[in-house]
Amino acid sequence: MRRRFELAFNLTRPAFTVGDGLILLLVAALLYIGVRLAVNAPASVAGPTISLSPSALPWYAFLSTGRMAIAYLFSLLFTLGYGYLAARNRTAEKVLMPLLDVLQSVPILSFLPVVLLSLTAILPQRFAIELSAIILIVTSQAWNMTYSFYQSMKTIPTELREASAIFRLNSWLRFKTMEVPFAAMGLIWNSMMSWAGGWFFLMASEIFTVGSRDFRLPGLGSYLQTAANQGNIPAILLGLATLVLVIILLDQLVWRPILTWANKFKVEMVESDTPPESWFYDVLSRSWLLEQFSRKFWHPLTERIDAFMARRFKAEQLIGPKASGHPSVAAILISIAVILGLIYLAIQAIGLLATLSLAEWLHIAGGVLATLIRVAIALAIALAWTVPVGVAIGSSRRLANVLQPIVQVVASIPATALFPVIVLALIHITGSLDVPAVILMLLGTQWYLLFNVIAGTSAIPQDLNYTTELLQVKSWSRWRTLVLPALFPYLITGMITAGGGAWNASIVAEYIHFGGQTFSAIGVGALIAEATSSGSYAQLLGSTLALIFTARTINRVVWRRVYKVPEEGCWMGWRVAH
Repeated sequence: MRRRFELAFNLTRPAFTVGDGLILLLVAALLYIGVRLAVNAPASVAGPTISLSPSALPWYAFLSTGRMAIAYLFSLLFTLGYGYLAARNRTAEKVLMPLLDVLQSVPILSFLPVVLLSLTAILPQRFAIELSAIILIVTSQAWNMTYSFYQSMKTIPTELREASAIFRLNSWLRFKTMEVPFAAMGLIWNSMMSWAGGWFFLMASEIFTVGSRDFRLPGLGSYLQTAANQGNIPAILLGLATLVLVIILLDQLVWRPILTWANKFKVEMVESDTPPESWFYDVLSRSWLLEQFSRKFWHPLTERIDAFMARRFKAEQLIGPKASGHPSVAAILISIAVILGLIYLAIQAIGLLATLSLAEWLHIAGGVLATLIRVAIALAIALAWTVPVGVAIGSSRRLANVLQPIVQVVASIPATALFPVIVLALIHITGSLDVPAVILMLLGTQWYLLFNVIAGTSAIPQDLNYTTELLQVKSWSRWRTLVLPALFPYLITGMITAGGGAWNASIVAEYIHFGGQTFSAIGVGALIAEATSSGSYAQLLGSTLALIFTARTINRVVWRRVYKVPEEGCWMGWRVAH
């Protein structure tokens, strides 16, 4: 055990590598391209009028749910492809995981104006706004799903890998019958969290103002944002009631049936006494039309896909990651050309950053430090309550049946809709935005941890629970020998994604506009929001890169090293040393 932690926290290994430098160059270059395209965007954009009439809510709910569904589909495809490649190929892992750390650290609200203005410069305006909204929702959904799938791929039990080798499963069948089913429970719970995160940032993605450009789309997010800006409390409550209704319907008709179906993939030798249940799943399982659809269409389709994949992949025996060969000359030349292009764009970005004075850079540094303190406080508070509550929900089916929809509803309510009202009261009490900012960051952070803790607890095999009961292992001993080891990889995934969520939430937490008044706190989130509102692209680029650099440093120095502990332990995360 001690040796494993020494390996994980090897301080002699450099915190940053050449690959990290190239990734930061890539991000700076992409942001610079977006800024240059933004210059060619329409000088003035007037968005459509958002009606606050109750009759508009059903249509707005349909539009927002459609955007969320499309974004989730793209996020799921990204998760399966990206996570699989990062987990199965060591060479790709060295590039993809640091890149993922950077991507999940990029604040959605600082990336939004770049995406919006870039797309409106080259695409029809309405299509560009719709596409950018979907892209931005993807950035709030994809990262925690990808981390969850990657973590599951890296902690597949050796017994399952050996069984797939004995049966000589090709890559496709191994992916379909072992890897995805093993990752299903964590992936489903993180999918719920992704939808909650999507709802949280829906207001920002459906209505956004950059200088004189007013981008907006009809939907629940724009309805709530318009109501909040006007201080229309009845409209806010009506919009939230509609959102809650949509979330409850999704829980009953989508997530609960999927969890019931996925319970069969749980790795255990004894079936649970209280398996998850779903009335809608029971209805579907007895449906004659669904049975005919499965027999005449779905099963033949999957058989054809299996046959096609079998021809593409030869049967192979593979327990560990593939060893990659040497790159070809063409690949090397293309890589050199891409790197030279990125360096050129990065130099141009550096020229834009050079317009910032030393005082402005010091101001950005102070803002990063202030936001970092708030992020740390929010994570500590979240960790303190989500572990016991998540374990209670995940280990009790009756409690889960009651609290699961409540948790989804509370996690999905955009705190930015109600927060301005709370801010006014808290500012009168505290005299500043510092405490309210921590509260809003907590609201955007804690759910990543809670959903991962629930997923980790739900994945504990029932036979291990019976064993601890038989041996009368109770209280702290049970937590030390079973619960915490099982939760460890899920906690790390939750902390990484929660940290990214906290940095993202800082932009809406440190800069509040409500009822014609603007409140701000010292922090890099406030700097990004102010730069976005004023169109100061140099400050926007500098603040965003400073935020990314800080979040990336934390992930690299702390979380990526801790991640190695469960990879070297047993399937539950580590081996407890007695």
